[in-house]
Amino acid sequence: MSSATDPSALPDCPVCGMANTYPDGANFVCPDCSHEWAMVAEAEEADDDVVRDSNGTPLADGDAVVLIKDLKVKGSTITLKQGTKVKSIRLPQGAGDHEVDCRMEAGIFMLKAAFLRKA
Repeated sequence: MSSATDPSALPDCPVCGMANTYPDGANFVCPDCSHEWAMVAEAEEADDDVVRDSNGTPLADGDAVVLIKDLKVKGSTITLKQGTKVKSIRLPQGAGDHEVDCRMEAGIFMLKAAFLRKA
């Protein structure tokens, strides 16, 4: 009998704590409380704090990136042009609505990683 269908290898329900769970596609299901949860949730949670660029490549402090589109700076007439290379980015912890801090000729900016590509 494989471990995927072995009832003793299945996790208990995180809501009601019952051990009567079963796999259903990519989810586990608890028939007692009808709760469903993803089988890969643990791997995704560990991966949540990784900042990824527009192509899904992980970014790290000190990486060089390239802007993938023109970005207008709020409250200014400055436009950051597509193709501009930014060296030595910084990934602040708990930054709120942005993932990357960088310094460019036009100043210091806080950018979303979705508008960047690793160089």
